[in-house]
This record gives sequence, structure tokens and C-alpha cells, in this order.
Amino acid sequence: MDSLANLKQTILKDYPRLSEQDGFAFECGAHLECFNVCCADVNIFLTPYDVLRMRKAVGLGSGEFLARYTLVPFDKSQHLPTPLLKMSETEGKACYFVDAFKGCTIYSHRPWPCRMYPLGSASPGETEKDADRLFYFMMREEFCQGHGCPHIWTVAEWLEDQGVAKYAEFGEMFKGITLHPAFSKGYQLSPQQIEMYWIALFDLDKFRGFIFSSSFLKRFEIPADFIELLRIDDEALLKFGFSWTALALFGDKTLNVRPEAVKMQPQFNNKKSSRV
Repeated sequence: MDSLANLKQTILKDYPRLSEQDGFAFECGAHLECFNVCCADVNIFLTPYDVLRMRKAVGLGSGEFLARYTLVPFDKSQHLPTPLLKMSETEGKACYFVDAFKGCTIYSHRPWPCRMYPLGSASPGETEKDADRLFYFMMREEFCQGHGCPHIWTVAEWLEDQGVAKYAEFGEMFKGITLHPAFSKGYQLSPQQIEMYWIALFDLDKFRGFIFSSSFLKRFEIPADFIELLRIDDEALLKFGFSWTALALFGDKTLNVRPEAVKMQPQFNNKKSSRV
């Protein structure tokens, strides 16, 4: 975690900051000798929306995908666990979803970091003016031959071409949980709350089962048509999961509790939350 903090400080201090109107030259494809090199031996942390899209692409349930293709590195400085995409155990540690000749086999469902590359994004931080204003920067690995190619993009054109908008929308919801102001005040989550977070945001199949097999729907005021949407629409379920997580972890008033259930303690997997 210290290395990540140091990297962030380096980016804030030394990297040129790009706006969406700024341009850069870049290409990627099988015509370059470095094709697929950036897809091996790399740390890719997955957001809930990354997991949703990737597991749909390979036709797996959420729990099976997480078990097969991710691991959760332990870091005591982290408030919440985030899954890391596994690399293969073969020489070179290639991504499981990359074909040596065809490239990414789940390209239309690839995770956010793969879509953004060679761009990164960051916020200046609370010590600077316009602390919440997002900016972009270029990542330049020595192996990458795509830099300086003839094709000129603006940052905005690249983001649109790579289909980043939906990922950014869900990414902001994820930041609302992982960077919640309660953490800056020293708030500590219980193991039960961490389990709530994991299931509601990453293991959506299990979360759906919880909603429809427990007393959950008797506790909250949820429109009937939206309840039916939660049965079939994973994106709607994930958005609802963010609302539920904000309530269950931090007590944010994101859901309306039924009057008759106000005195009832919400449960998750038969374990009581120490917060809500």
C-alpha cells in the first residue's frame, strides 16, 4: 500500500495533467510486436462492474467466477477487500482471457484498466484546489510500441471509443463506498459488514438469493416493478447493492425502511449487523 501511495504522489507531482480536450498519439493491435505484452504479469484490481461484465462474458455465476479467476490480497491498511484478477501460473503469467494470436477473448467486456490504457485518471487530492476535479495522465511502459503512432486521439475520443462511460458511472458508485467519509474519521467495519459489502457488490447471485429468500423485502419500501427488475437485471441489482451497502455499512439513508420494520435489525446471512 505504501508503494501505491508513493505512486499517487509521483503522479500528482510529476505527471503532465491532461484534460478531455488534450490530444495524444497511440495505437494498439496485432501489428505491433508488443501485442499482448501488457496483458501479462500485471495487477488488475476489479470493480464490482468489472466482475459483473467479465463473468457474464464467460457464462459463470458470480461466486464461481470470483473463486476461479480472482484472489483477494490481504492488506491491513485497506478498509474493504478488492478482488485482484489472477494471472496464469505459466511462464510469463499471462492473463487467462488472452489468446496469443487473437488478443483479449472478452474484449467487449474487458475491465476498466484495460479500457483506459494508456491513460490513467486521478484526482488532485484534498490538499489542492479543485480537489475533486478529475484529470488524466499517460502511462508509458518501455515495452509499449503504441506511443507516437500516427493516430491522434483526444482524451474524450479515446474514452468514447473504449466504452468507458458505463464503467465510470459504476466506478463513482464504488468510490462512494470505498472512500466514504466515515473512514477518514476512524470508523471500523465489523466482519459481518465486510461480508455484506462483498456479497452485495461482487457476489450478485448470492445477493439476489438473499433478497428473495429472506425477510428483506418486508423491511424496505421498494416499488413492485423495481422488485421484478431486480430478479432479472444485474445492473439494476448492482445499483441497488450500492444503496444497500451504504445503509448497512454507514447508516446512510439510501433506502426507505417500512414503518413496521423500523425496530427490526437488518440481517444478512443470519448474521446481525453492528451498524444498522
